[in-house]
Amino acid sequence: MKRTFIALGLVAFMALPVPAADSICDRVESAGLVAKEIMDIPDDIPQNVIDKADCVVVMPSVIKGAFIVGASYGRGLMTCRGGENFQGPWGAPTMMALEGGSFGFQIGGQATDFVLLLMNSRAASSILSSKVKLGGDASIAGGPVGRTASAETDVTMRAEVLSYSRNRGVFLGVSLTGSTLRADNDGNEALYGKPLDAKDIVLKGVVPAPACAATLLATLNKHSPKNLSGD
Repeated sequence: MKRTFIALGLVAFMALPVPAADSICDRVESAGLVAKEIMDIPDDIPQNVIDKADCVVVMPSVIKGAFIVGASYGRGLMTCRGGENFQGPWGAPTMMALEGGSFGFQIGGQATDFVLLLMNSRAASSILSSKVKLGGDASIAGGPVGRTASAETDVTMRAEVLSYSRNRGVFLGVSLTGSTLRADNDGNEALYGKPLDAKDIVLKGVVPAPACAATLLATLNKHSPKNLSGD
């Protein structure tokens, strides 16, 4: 019975229609606002953490919560620093999808913003190439929070992905272990007007960033213009 509920829940999420270009741009703009609000508060993501990230994934308003079977599904985007070694300015985004499921008696739902920092090129390449299970294919940990917080701990030094959530104004490091992250190529086609592979967008720079990504890229280039990871 539980398997049946899980299957039905995930099918319902996966059956959501592919959004039109206007809807996709709304999602990109929402991601930019989330990034701006978080980056403008020094007590959220520490500067020494964002400065070491190769890529950032922003998932605005991920929906969680269901009756009997908990599930989550969110659409957002991923942007990376340009250049072969992720040393350049932040570039055109690729659309992404976050999916996951869990047991439990849950009634109602909530919308949560998620921000994921990809801390090395292996994580970025894996996510751009295929569906990645967080905590399995790529190690993940809740990121440190606070102006003076340090990423130099055993957990965060080993983690390839640092994850954060914001719900009702509260911003926390939170693990998304068990969720999957993949490129949303249907979303890319809606955003750019033609079929495009995530790797071509991010690594090859085959298209310029859309106008609706202006807030996102301006925020990241202002707050973290250089990659200080030492890679």
